[in-house]
Amino acid sequence: MRVVLADDHHLVRAGIRGLVEAIDGVEIAGETGDGHEALELIERTRPHVALVDISMPGLNGIELARRVREISPNTRVIILSMHASEGYVAQALRSGVSGYLLKDSAAEELRLALDAVRRDEVYLSPSISTTVVRSLMADDRPLDDPLAALTPRQREILQLVAEGASTKEIAARLGISVKTVETHRTQLMERLGIHDVPGLVRFAIRSGLVSADG
Repeated sequence: MRVVLADDHHLVRAGIRGLVEAIDGVEIAGETGDGHEALELIERTRPHVALVDISMPGLNGIELARRVREISPNTRVIILSMHASEGYVAQALRSGVSGYLLKDSAAEELRLALDAVRRDEVYLSPSISTTVVRSLMADDRPLDDPLAALTPRQREILQLVAEGASTKEIAARLGISVKTVETHRTQLMERLGIHDVPGLVRFAIRSGLVSADG
């Protein structure tokens, strides 16, 4: 099993890499701390599994998972997260991930998650409360996605805006013009009914696109 690892915290990534390399039959196909680089790495190496931090800057793990389904359909994504809240788990499941692993889990859970994915199952850390899982799966409770009205590019720009990037910085990061960034930002404000940047930041946090604590 070939695994790509993406986490912007170097010490965390080194620790996870050590755990992965200790599992028989599993190897690291590549690693990075950047969401966009992770997407390119996955497209190039076509790994069996991508272990992805949920809170990477620029392109978070959930948005990355959505795009992996298009560029490498056979790659399964396991989200690594500090967040056990319903909002984050719901966003991850909607994006089509095959696992949601909490970073404070026991080391053995990583092997269990990879084994589950190998069997084409979905793995959730046991410490994610039963109440959260039941509420997500309840038939009488629709799981409306607050980001569904936005295009992938708009979600990407929304995340960068929420992270404090300026229009020029966003344009340089994405390789597009300042005018294009402004157009996308205007359109996403219209779709969301939000009229200022602080409102966009609050929406991004509520929807799980970024975390309030970074």
